Amino acid sequence: MKLSLVELSTVAPGSDKGQALKDSIDAAKQAEDLGYHRIWYAEHHDSASTASSAPEILIALAASATSRIRVGSGAVLLNHYSPYKVAETFLQLEALAPGRIDLGLGRATAGPLVDLALRRDRDVPPTDDFAEQVQEVLAYFDGRFPAGHAFARLNPAAGVTSRPEVWILGSSGNSARMTGELGLGYAFAGFINPDDAGRALLRHAAFAGPATDGASAGRGILSVSAVVADTDAEAQRLNWTRTALMARLGRMGTAAVVPTVAEAERELSQAQKDAPTVITDGRWPRQLAGSPQTVRDQLEQMTKAAGVDEVMVQDIIADPNDRAHSRALLAQALGL
Repeated sequence: MKLSLVELSTVAPGSDKGQALKDSIDAAKQAEDLGYHRIWYAEHHDSASTASSAPEILIALAASATSRIRVGSGAVLLNHYSPYKVAETFLQLEALAPGRIDLGLGRATAGPLVDLALRRDRDVPPTDDFAEQVQEVLAYFDGRFPAGHAFARLNPAAGVTSRPEVWILGSSGNSARMTGELGLGYAFAGFINPDDAGRALLRHAAFAGPATDGASAGRGILSVSAVVADTDAEAQRLNWTRTALMARLGRMGTAAVVPTVAEAERELSQAQKDAPTVITDGRWPRQLAGSPQTVRDQLEQMTKAAGVDEVMVQDIIADPNDRAHSRALLAQALGL
């Protein structure tokens, strides 16, 4: 099983975004040392609890601080941007770190106000043309515009000898078929929608078409939220951070900050603290938590059911030291 990491640049309690960004670069170096396959940086806007709003910047810094691990976006929210600009940016990153860059593409709303602020033309209603945007990015990479197309004269890939791997990120399953038919890799956010994760990844594999970009074609990644500690009880305790943060986000919106474990303990009900963090009655949890053995057993069941051989972990843990320890324990448990 391949093990990868998605980084949100979580802002630790009492810390700031500058330190969170430094921690994210350190995470890339640690992940490479531990044998992780790739690290992706998220795109979250107007968020007090996370610092990663421009994954391209972190990708460049992480790639320069490492030598082997793949580095990418999880995801660039393509619905907000020009496909040409995204293609240029990631071709430049690929030129800086050949054979190591992943372009993860997604679509999401950050709320009406942020969505409006991100748009250049605010007088035209937004349209859902994600599939067309993805195909335009691919056309810039490999010169696939039809003869006579206005953009066929553009060649941002000139002088770049390799191409980023392209992945589509989803959380509903709606993009699974499109991704498969385009010959792209598919990463599913099981921490958002655990009930549909297995079905979506199997659907993607069933519709996998001829390779578009090589290594990612037809492949799937299961993304999960996971906390690993020396014991099941300690992992459950550390996991309260994420549970309490989600509750705060529901009450306070993007102004919510990451709570300490002690704050989370006070804020959560007993039912919230006791929510399942392993597969229970056949249902996958939103958050995995446990000892190395516990989490390894859960991941083996989940990846087998989803038909994938790679898992990508999101770890919202208040203390950066506990976060680093969790990553190390998981790598050891999976025999990296």
